[in-house]
Amino acid sequence: MEFFISLIAIALMLIGAFGIIFLKKPLDKIIMFSILDAGFVLVIVLFKYLDVALFAALSGPLSTLVFILAIVKIKEIRKNKVESGDLIA
Repeated sequence: MEFFISLIAIALMLIGAFGIIFLKKPLDKIIMFSILDAGFVLVIVLFKYLDVALFAALSGPLSTLVFILAIVKIKEIRKNKVESGDLIA
């Protein structure tokens, strides 16, 4: 049983990593990061580091929120530069 769970965890991490690398849209990258994070937490639990897994489970959503805020800010900066004429769309 533990072998199948480890295969699922590895698959989640690989899907998330390749999704982050190959997808173009920033929100798709955030979704793939969440999938990668789920696999990572599962691997930590399989190695029985439950205190580290608790920290990773709590910090995962916070880092996702920071990524979303950064994407919103970058889009705002690009929009302002296009409107001012500093950057060609």
